Amino acid sequence: MTYCVAMRLRAGVLFASDSRTNAGVDHIATFRKMNLFEVPGERLVTLLNAGNLATTQSVVSILRQRAKEGAGQHLLNIGSMYDIAELVGRTLREVVARDSEGGGQHSQGVDFGANFIVGGQIRGEVPRIFHVYPQGNFIEATEDTPYLQIGESKYGKPIIDRVIDFESSLTEATKCALISFDSTIRSNLSVGLPLDMLLYRTDSFAPAQPHRITHQDPYFSALRQGWGGGLKRVFAELPDGDWFSPDQLGS
Repeated sequence: MTYCVAMRLRAGVLFASDSRTNAGVDHIATFRKMNLFEVPGERLVTLLNAGNLATTQSVVSILRQRAKEGAGQHLLNIGSMYDIAELVGRTLREVVARDSEGGGQHSQGVDFGANFIVGGQIRGEVPRIFHVYPQGNFIEATEDTPYLQIGESKYGKPIIDRVIDFESSLTEATKCALISFDSTIRSNLSVGLPLDMLLYRTDSFAPAQPHRITHQDPYFSALRQGWGGGLKRVFAELPDGDWFSPDQLGS
């Protein structure tokens, strides 16, 4: 399993992913799940992936190869982020059909499915992010729902729901995303460090500079400790219900 999150804000976009893959408790490995495609000054495209590792690696490899060859439509020349999401979905369906020998996402006792978050900015558009489903269809983040998650999302979702909206700053988004990862890592062994995070400011078209967060990262460590300690303090300060008395439990 894995956990990835992307946020589309007025200020820019954030992408973050863990790097753990596992096929059982005795087969755990680390693979980067963030892939970048850039044309300096013109576009930045980011892919995050979750699901069948063979499927996701094949999809990314095909997209890279076709962009390198430069023939037809590819990630570096296609006209909009919507068209890029459609291309990723089409490539995903192609790989699943090939590897399952036409049997579809669930075939031969294997789940060939995968999910992608596709996002970034192409000059002439605002930044956009999409969730591409295993079937190849997709949805787009909006100002009302400015973030998308794939993988083991349920543990990190509550903090994002409470904190993030379209007007949040990239600094706030960074803190919130890392806390959502901390909550997920604490609750699910299939998600783990290191994490990869990329921040992109709207209309900057600056070279992508992803940051890798390990166990030794001082900022992440400080956030984990501060968040855990803060939760305990707030919990201790909450009032007891006036309908409940410990004396009612007897001895």
